[in-house]
Amino acid sequence: MSGCPFMGKKYQFTFNKLSLEDNGEEDKAQEGLNKASRGGLIYGDYLQLDKILSAQELQSELKGNKIHDEHLFIVTHQAYELWFKQILWELDSVREIFQNGHVRDERNMLKVITRIHRISMILKLLVEQFSVLETMTALDFFDFRDYLSPASGFQSLQFRLLENKIGVPESLRVPYNRRHYRDNFQGKDNELLLQSENEPTLLQLVEAWLERTPGLEREGFNFWGKLQVNIFKGLEEEVGTVRAKEESEDKNEQLAELQKQKEMFTLLFDEKRHEHLLSKGDRRLSYKALKGALMINFYREEPRFQVPFQLLTSLMDIDTLMTKWRYNHVCMVHRMIGSKAGTGGSSGYQYLRSTVSDRYKVFVDLFNLSTFLVPRHWIPKLNPSIHKFLYMAEYCDSSYFSSDDSD
Repeated sequence: MSGCPFMGKKYQFTFNKLSLEDNGEEDKAQEGLNKASRGGLIYGDYLQLDKILSAQELQSELKGNKIHDEHLFIVTHQAYELWFKQILWELDSVREIFQNGHVRDERNMLKVITRIHRISMILKLLVEQFSVLETMTALDFFDFRDYLSPASGFQSLQFRLLENKIGVPESLRVPYNRRHYRDNFQGKDNELLLQSENEPTLLQLVEAWLERTPGLEREGFNFWGKLQVNIFKGLEEEVGTVRAKEESEDKNEQLAELQKQKEMFTLLFDEKRHEHLLSKGDRRLSYKALKGALMINFYREEPRFQVPFQLLTSLMDIDTLMTKWRYNHVCMVHRMIGSKAGTGGSSGYQYLRSTVSDRYKVFVDLFNLSTFLVPRHWIPKLNPSIHKFLYMAEYCDSSYFSSDDSD
């Protein structure tokens, strides 16, 4: 019995309880006071559960043919809409911090990152939520699907607002039945969408923030100029090393690869080409913002750049999870209705499949940064004076402060 936690204590077992005889301890689990018995606000009233829990109206039941799985279908989509509302709540607060200039005080960056990360966590939940809906078979859905027409998930106002506020470009949207997406919304909903199209998007606000990255100025650290010199110098050195080798197929392949890299970096440092790609929609960020993003990526281990790097990573997480959400939606629709038309009249699976592409990725330029990774010794070194500048520059400018709280 050595080591037994009950040794040294004498327990008495009764029919409904276990008691300690040696110290006479009372059951502290029952201590406390039921304040709800005094009246006032209670759980159900605070959450307005009477409205939420009575909002599941089965169309099949109204038509006299109650289908069990329609309840799951409604609850799942209502849960999606509630989470969309929370995402918009977080997104609007982040946009407000950027718009009011509070992000210039880097203490507010932690608040931004926390809320962007929260959006990512919600999106992860929404991606997984499809697994609950998929417990319903295609035949189960078929039993009540006709009752839904012409309602369609495309008519989700909140999801369209979410796309607009993040920065999905209107010009790159896939037309819905050859019509503008806003044509599917009327009255106030249409006005809200139009308003969201004219507001600064998260992409635009992040772009302006990246353009202010300290160290880009030519008269200062001149990161971009030094990087260009280091890259082409490094490439020439590698070419020289490879050329000194004996002739072989491997040598020729290495030289061809180095030539490709040289051409790629030549294009990277060509601002006019970037502007051309920007006009076509193949790029999202301005040339200066791209420089800032690449600088943050290269110096991510420096204290000054760790928080900005976390933000860029979280923004890519949002794009990734939105793409996963679209893909899971496509797979579920294909599974449920095959190649039939959607309840709203679209081509269904074919239309949804066309939305799973880079055209709906808002921060696609951040993903492309990995294309331009170089050996660490090619990255311009930060000297002590630059370190000090990077930490203190923004705080030395009184315009970077605001007497108003970011909220």
